[in-house]
Amino acid sequence: MKSILITGCSSGIGYAAAQQMRARGWRVFAACRQTEDCARLKAEGFDSPQIDYADANSIDAGLTEVLNATGGTLDALFNNGAHATPGAVEDLPTDGLRALFEANFFGWHTLTRAVIPVMRAQRHGRIVQCSSVLGFVTMPWRGAYNASKHALEGLTSTLRIEMRGSGIHICLIEPGPVTSRFRVNAVKHFERWIDWQASPHADRYKTSLMKRLYAENKGPDPFELPPEAVVKKLIHAVESPRPRPRYFVTVPTHLMGVLKRILPTRALDWVLTRA
Repeated sequence: MKSILITGCSSGIGYAAAQQMRARGWRVFAACRQTEDCARLKAEGFDSPQIDYADANSIDAGLTEVLNATGGTLDALFNNGAHATPGAVEDLPTDGLRALFEANFFGWHTLTRAVIPVMRAQRHGRIVQCSSVLGFVTMPWRGAYNASKHALEGLTSTLRIEMRGSGIHICLIEPGPVTSRFRVNAVKHFERWIDWQASPHADRYKTSLMKRLYAENKGPDPFELPPEAVVKKLIHAVESPRPRPRYFVTVPTHLMGVLKRILPTRALDWVLTRA
């Protein structure tokens, strides 16, 4: 039985991935940040190590738990858990940016580096990173998240080149809008770090970002897809004998990929401002 470690499995993409990969015969280690989420998944029959990307000790303990269960092997890693801190860049404290990078970037790197020696020893493996359309274009109010995904893309692309010939394949999945609790979960980070009332953008916060963040009964975004659309790409990335370096998910990602290639920077900025 092949084994896969998936992070961020409490809901959304991670939870859907855990369910579908198990249905395909994989032994799934469905990691969560919170103890209660791990307990819920264990009640559903999953192995569920507790891994918090912002806590290096939990990363080490969680991976050790996985390797003890498999006899020291791991066929695939899907780095997935992340959050956003919405707000204008000039309103974002450096400590807030640092906290987001711990969870969205540095923790991913720590886990990935710990997994690579295991995969080198067995001479095969798949490392799949859940990036975003915002890993190659940027949108206003999302500076911290944009930055973390751009950093992830640069590091992952370098790793992919360096791993050529090792038997370890490195892939990026780049979704656009996907149904999840991502927006809801962003509210607490916004409230912790952004003093929007003291911002020169205060009027724009009220007319734009605040309405989006606190909207009740908000319908799906245009072109929004369920998390299963991401899982479909994950399946190809970990099961195909020739996985792709990048997987676009949703119409906006495909559209932005084209526009980034053909438009001058100022024209693309105009499009992204109105997206």
